Amino acid sequence: MSLSPEPTITVNGVRLSEGQAMAMRVSLMSFASYLQENGLGDDEVGKGICAGYLARANEIFRLMAEV
Repeated sequence: MSLSPEPTITVNGVRLSEGQAMAMRVSLMSFASYLQENGLGDDEVGKGICAGYLARANEIFRLMAEV
């Protein structure tokens, strides 16, 4: 079984190593999972921020799937 390579991630002009990219991917997945399960409060502001974070995370996940 062949594993997909980690995405290429550049931060401030520095390309992250495979391990660093993996840490970023797993961290984003964990954060998105937390938001889906717990949200950021029941008020409109918390719901709006949560929705925005999840939308941006999903955009990044789609980009990572293109690897």
